[in-house]
Amino acid sequence: MTSYVLTESSPVLCGPLYAPAGIFGAQSGPHNALVKVNCSQAGDAFFPCRATSQWPWRKNTGPGLKIRSMRLAIIGLVLLVAGGITVATGVLPWQDVAALVHRVAPILGFVVAMTVVTELVSEAGAFRWIARHLRGWGRGRSVLLWLLLALFATLSTVFLSLDTTAVLLTPVVVTVARQAGLPVLPFALTTVWLANTASLLLPISNLTNLLAQHNLGGISPAQFAQLMWAPSLAAVLVPLAFIAVLFRRELRKSYALDSARPVLTPSSTAGTDRVLLTGSATVLVLLLPALISGAAIWIPAAAAAAILAVMFAIRRPKVLKLTLIPWSLLLFTCGLFLVVEATQYLGASRLLGQVAGEGSGFVELLRLAMTGALGSNVVNNLPAYLLAEPLAGSPERMAALLVGVNAGPLITPWASLATLLWHDRLVRMNVLIKWKGYAVFGVMVAPLTILAAVAALAVFGPGGLLG
Repeated sequence: MTSYVLTESSPVLCGPLYAPAGIFGAQSGPHNALVKVNCSQAGDAFFPCRATSQWPWRKNTGPGLKIRSMRLAIIGLVLLVAGGITVATGVLPWQDVAALVHRVAPILGFVVAMTVVTELVSEAGAFRWIARHLRGWGRGRSVLLWLLLALFATLSTVFLSLDTTAVLLTPVVVTVARQAGLPVLPFALTTVWLANTASLLLPISNLTNLLAQHNLGGISPAQFAQLMWAPSLAAVLVPLAFIAVLFRRELRKSYALDSARPVLTPSSTAGTDRVLLTGSATVLVLLLPALISGAAIWIPAAAAAAILAVMFAIRRPKVLKLTLIPWSLLLFTCGLFLVVEATQYLGASRLLGQVAGEGSGFVELLRLAMTGALGSNVVNNLPAYLLAEPLAGSPERMAALLVGVNAGPLITPWASLATLLWHDRLVRMNVLIKWKGYAVFGVMVAPLTILAAVAALAVFGPGGLLG
């Protein structure tokens, strides 16, 4: 065992540690969260804590982040070159490329605008404000704090997208759990699972949903929610029930409100800009109904990004950098779209159809959903959706496919970009995740979630028993 002593200059407070023995590593018992933390060696525990002088909220702009971003950009560039070769050789006709651009350009514009919005809202301190109040709202009860964080994660995913939850909410969850002296594991797993499974309700919740909305004839967000509400509810409740049972001992604990330190950051210690905080919160509150109003979603998102940019240009111009735009992600996504479109012309979707089957009965819908989930965990949920999209010839089959590619990527780290982003944030906060243990839990919860969501779709969806 190695001991790390935390001082006043070490704001990362590691609370009690727990990991089921044999799955994630050795079990560590509770320790004094304010004075000393006893942790096992780095490879032996799920959460080896390291005392550090790095603030948990500080953005990591070091070499590691740049390398990961460059790696994604290189992969995207390779995909673009491969796609360009298929166009140059005539495998993919130019007119189909033009149709693809017409389809995905507004979607990618929305992704860029929402990324800028969420980053600037975070810079204004909105997420820190919530973090400062969550522990008080939990009233010293671990289970209540967990439920509040789960609600926060669900709302963030539904209205701001799964990647926003993974990037911006993960530091909130880990910091709140640490400051309350509670095990991080149930809170961290809740965040990443809900970032994926709660992304079924609205088109803006997930990039796959935006693509599906276009495929369904551009239905309104309200119509999309009417199609997806039942599987979405099931996909949220099953992971929560799993965590509630597995971590029932941890969730029965209480924490002291008076001894918990407030969640601070370097910027917050210097004083929050209340004008930016209030203004960004107002913009966000006004943006959410605009996104589900039925208007082209990129328009209100771009307007909100422009308003926030003007506010920051006046109050904190140094925040406005080109890095606010996810260039690597854009390059990767464009290359992926082009390559998958070409593989469809080569017959990949027809081959996949032999596995996914056809029909709208419960068994057929479950078969399609499981195919989407398998493809997501083998490759990634975005190409899995794109390849299977031609097989979803009805609203109920499209809903089943979304269940598979949104709620199914819980096993492998590369199954969804949100999972990789979540892990990246945990690494920055010195929380070590063993992918073997993560996969074991995922193998258990993913099939149960898909089964429950498809059953809900079969009962309450179009043509269902109560639909």
